[in-house]
Amino acid sequence: MLALDTSTPACSVALVQIPDAAPRPGAMRPLASPQVVDARRHGELLSPLMRDTLAEAGVKPADLAGVVVGLGPGPFTSLRVGIVTAATFAAALGLTCHGVCSLDGIGAVTSGRTGVVTDARRREVFWAGYADGERIAGPAVDRPGRAAELLRADGVDVVVGPGLALYPDVFPNVVAAGAGAGVAAAQYPDPAVLAALAAPDLLAGRAPAPLTPIYLRRPDVAEPHPAKAVTG
Repeated sequence: MLALDTSTPACSVALVQIPDAAPRPGAMRPLASPQVVDARRHGELLSPLMRDTLAEAGVKPADLAGVVVGLGPGPFTSLRVGIVTAATFAAALGLTCHGVCSLDGIGAVTSGRTGVVTDARRREVFWAGYADGERIAGPAVDRPGRAAELLRADGVDVVVGPGLALYPDVFPNVVAAGAGAGVAAAQYPDPAVLAALAAPDLLAGRAPAPLTPIYLRRPDVAEPHPAKAVTG
C-alpha cells in the first residue's frame, strides 16, 4: 500500500507491505518513508515524493494493492492536495483509496490516556484523545486552553504532537514523551500507521468510505452577497 498525509507542515509518504493478517499500527516497518517539512509546498512536493518512494523500494505502481490518505483535520489547501492526489492516483490504477483521520497517525501508537494536538492556526489546535491507541474524543478544533481542559476531563495526562511545542505553557501537566509514559509517538502523522489502520478493510475487500476531508471549520471563502442598494 502507498500511504500519504498532508495534514500538517509535513508532506509524508510511506510504502508498506501488508501481511496476510491485519497488522498492529506500530508494528509495520515501511519499505520507504520520505518526509519533507514545508507548509507552503505540499503541491510541489507530494507527487515527486510518491515517485521517489516507489523507486527507492523498486516497486511499480501496478504492484500496489491500495492507497491510503490522511483526511485531516488540517488546513484546507494542504488537505485538498493530499486527498485529490491520492484519489486520482488510485483511480488511474483502478485501486481503492482509503481515508483515515490524520491524528490517528500519531495517537494509534500511544499507550495510556494520551492527547494529540496539531497546529490549527488562528491560535487554535486540532486535537483528539486516545486510550491505549483507541480514539475516545475528537477530532475537534479549539483554543489551546479549552482543548487542554477537555483532554484533562477525559483523564489525559500526556500530550504529544506538533501543537504541543507551540503552546507548552497551556499543558502544564504534560509528561514528556518517552519519560516513563509508555508513549512512542511520531512528531507528525505517520502514513505507515495510517496504512496499518486501513489494512483490515483492504484485506477484507470492504469498499472504502467516501474521502471526506475533516476540516472542522467553515471555509474562509464565501459566495458574494448581492450588491446593496444605494440610497440618495
